Amino acid sequence: MREEFNQGLIDFLKASPTPFHATAALAQRLQAAGFRHLDERAPWHTEAGGRYYVTRNDSSIIAFKLGQRSPVEGGLRLVGAHTDSPCLRVKPHPELQRQGFFQLGVEVYGGALFAPWFDRDLSLAGRVTFRESGKVQSQLIDFQTPIAVIPNLAIHLNREANQGWAINAQTELPPILAQLTGSEAADFRALLADQLASEHGLSADAVLDYELSFYDTQAAAVIGLNRDFIAGARLDNLLSCYAGLQALLAAPDAESCVLVCNDHEEVGSTSACGADGPMLEQVLRRVLPDGDAFVRCIQRSLLVSADNAHALHPNYPDKHDENHGPKLNAGPVIKINSNQRYATNSETAGFFRHLCLENEVPVQSFVTRSDMGCGSTIGPLTAGHLGVRTVDIGLPTFAMHSIRELAGSHDLAHLVKVLTAFYTSPELP
Repeated sequence: MREEFNQGLIDFLKASPTPFHATAALAQRLQAAGFRHLDERAPWHTEAGGRYYVTRNDSSIIAFKLGQRSPVEGGLRLVGAHTDSPCLRVKPHPELQRQGFFQLGVEVYGGALFAPWFDRDLSLAGRVTFRESGKVQSQLIDFQTPIAVIPNLAIHLNREANQGWAINAQTELPPILAQLTGSEAADFRALLADQLASEHGLSADAVLDYELSFYDTQAAAVIGLNRDFIAGARLDNLLSCYAGLQALLAAPDAESCVLVCNDHEEVGSTSACGADGPMLEQVLRRVLPDGDAFVRCIQRSLLVSADNAHALHPNYPDKHDENHGPKLNAGPVIKINSNQRYATNSETAGFFRHLCLENEVPVQSFVTRSDMGCGSTIGPLTAGHLGVRTVDIGLPTFAMHSIRELAGSHDLAHLVKVLTAFYTSPELP
């Protein structure tokens, strides 16, 4: 089963170079499992035992099963994750022609590690809005093949490179796409029109706008002398999205279960489809009873916010509290912060730990060093909007926010197992 989950994750990562593609891949798998798409612009008719999903902005998705037991009596079992990852986004007027090369200006999305983007075989994917026969529409595109690279400067020309240098995002990160000849002019929108035609058979009168990101074409893989690791792009946090999906599909239909995968976590979550926006509450209010019953339901519910945790790196052990250094392949991590950067409390942590013990899943704890700042995730934001009890957890990883991250090859199966048990649990604390 472990190998099956790992290969499924690798396939999912390949299909999901952007949040738009990740959402489409999740929706495709949900539809194949009998979930019905709900259009936010149309009336909804839901019933006990039904399976449904909703998307917004093509980049966030909420899937839910309505159990045979009323959610007002049994509560909701919610798992939350996010679809976005740090990357390089193409600017609106990106064409750069310098020294005979065609380059694209890029904007950094989220807290990316810059150095790993150099010398990688890059492709481009995302959403394009265009006009065809007078009608404005949007379409996802993915060039798939390597079309760009950001070459490093040779050590001979930058003798201080190994002593560290500040990478300038404006001048040093524009990828090279081609070498131009003579008076040849670069036209990025024409390139996108050609891609729409070749990939989807569409004839765009005009490319109006786009949201496009570069990504590394090297496929994710199980690696290591003993195949101990999964290496790949966007493990933060598509790994959690995939684990939540597998758990939702495996859970029986007795209880009401929700999977929410929001966009924009890496940039603060404040958007119409982010965790600091109204999407989840609006969806739940359309499904659950109003007023007093809604509050009763939420207060009987629990959210497991799943986002990757920092594993103890053997080259940098002093970056962790000595008693709270999560290890790869040692199970999911309960994330705790007394300043509410994580929404975990003793009751929710205790319940998650109980689930792990009952299902023979190893479990760990993470608290950041007292002299270091702490990141955050969707847990506190969702808890703040809904008033739902929350535990923040995640699988330990190395190189978070790099173009290629590393996780343990045993841990995905651990996470799927405990999340399935959570969705199945007849009683919440």
